[in-house]
Amino acid sequence: MANTNAPNGFQVFRRFDGGSPTEGYETRKILSTYNVAIGFGDPVISVSGGYIQRATASTVQFAGIFFGCKYLNSSVGRVVWANNWPGTTQGSDAEAYIVSDPQMLFVAQSNNTAITFADIGANIQVSIGSPNSTTGYSTSSVDQSTIATTDTLPFRIVGLLSQYETTSGAINGTDDASAYNRVIVAPNYWDRKSLLGIV
Repeated sequence: MANTNAPNGFQVFRRFDGGSPTEGYETRKILSTYNVAIGFGDPVISVSGGYIQRATASTVQFAGIFFGCKYLNSSVGRVVWANNWPGTTQGSDAEAYIVSDPQMLFVAQSNNTAITFADIGANIQVSIGSPNSTTGYSTSSVDQSTIATTDTLPFRIVGLLSQYETTSGAINGTDDASAYNRVIVAPNYWDRKSLLGIV
């Protein structure tokens, strides 16, 4: 069964050591006037002042993966919990939740050509998409065309989703013979794995 092109960002798979998948969650801030939407599962970066912003396809060092936030919504006049940051000025800085654990593994879709078993061990860049306006989920994926040994790429390919499914191709993303298959990736060049500070 050919895969469907339906990226949903970077979703937690498990930790390398088999520990609780809720380990390594961190609270950060989004500036109330930040005007770029961030979806659930989007990679984010640290910026000066202690804030986070959505990563771009040229970013190398990530802070983590965005997993929702709460903020004072100016339109409804109360604090709301949301999967996404809307990208419009709000009544307060957002309290954002990110997965920053460098031992966490994530599932992500290839943005086009299938990623193969032979690619395991290589590093890879992301392809950033606009969040889904209905669900608030990310539409980001990994960019197959960037697979390389480059040490500053943000993710390491550590497996294919098909390796963890009993019937290859039965679940979307597990047909490794067609485009848009899903892979397991690990943080490679992240804040918590780098000695370079953010100012």
